[in-house]
Amino acid sequence: MRWRLAAGGLVVAGLFAAVLMTRRRSSVWQPEVASAAGRGIVVEVRNGTPRAGLGRQVARLLRENGVDVVYVGTSSARPDSTTILVRRGDLTRGHEVARLLGGARVRSGPDSLLRVDLTIVLGADYWHPKGRLVL
Repeated sequence: MRWRLAAGGLVVAGLFAAVLMTRRRSSVWQPEVASAAGRGIVVEVRNGTPRAGLGRQVARLLRENGVDVVYVGTSSARPDSTTILVRRGDLTRGHEVARLLGGARVRSGPDSLLRVDLTIVLGADYWHPKGRLVL
């Protein structure tokens, strides 16, 4: 009889521990809370300048501010000014990211096939928000 009670107690304790671990796991896998500027914004960064590595540096800056950068690459176009194309949603998201970059032109350019909210094309005028040119 004692053995059955002890075994029953172990089963209950094991179930309780499993429930606690499940809850803990779910809290671990919750997405990170992004900063107010980047909340839920998915972007791709395209370097339109001859400066190698500029796209990666901008991606790092955006990720530090809570923006989800899913692609970094080059652009065949060589624009004079940095442009943010809003692929889906309203222009407000583009203006939020432009503020993070230290300024950029924001235009509407819907394209649902890209599965991003914004496309950032870095132009020759891009300056790091802290005032120095990123090389």
